[in-house]
Amino acid sequence: MSRRAAITAAALSAMVAMAGCSPKAGGAAEGDMALGAAEGAKVTVVEYASVTCGHCAVWNQEVWPEFKAKYVDTNKVRFIFREFPTPPQDIAAAGFMLARCAGNDKYFDVVHAIMASQQEWAAGVPPRQSLNRIAQGAGMSAAEIETCLNDKDALAALEKRIRAGIEKGVSGTPAFYVNDQKIVDSSLSSLSAAVDAELAK
Repeated sequence: MSRRAAITAAALSAMVAMAGCSPKAGGAAEGDMALGAAEGAKVTVVEYASVTCGHCAVWNQEVWPEFKAKYVDTNKVRFIFREFPTPPQDIAAAGFMLARCAGNDKYFDVVHAIMASQQEWAAGVPPRQSLNRIAQGAGMSAAEIETCLNDKDALAALEKRIRAGIEKGVSGTPAFYVNDQKIVDSSLSSLSAAVDAELAK
């Protein structure tokens, strides 16, 4: 990663350590990546996650497919994904930047692929190698990857989104909110209970 990415990793660590306690985490925010129902939907589910978070990867593999089929594909909820890098922050930041550079239509595919690649890292594959492979698979050239990772404006925008998450009280991942109510248990049954209760209102 670049020197700036290393500096950003230190800054991200400091920001997480200074996490605030604001209770609100839902509603639209700049830079949101969303699926499902349109903005203003009766129910909005927000997930704060990191591509380097093991628990996020497990949720993405085991819970997301059924949750997506039940609520997102049917437009019952608006699902918002918010980036909240966890250690190693430089890898997480690079992953999120590449996902955005790949384009809105490929963003979620790239994020999911990076989460799945955590198994490769555990087997000794360098994360940067996985990121390059995934980005190239999304149609990016080596030059485009380097340009993306050195985009100071994109990095600043990511830092701004992270600060917004911290200000809203997020301190770990994955973190889920259903219409601003934090859901401690991220199982499908728990999320479904919260979503169904809001849909029934």
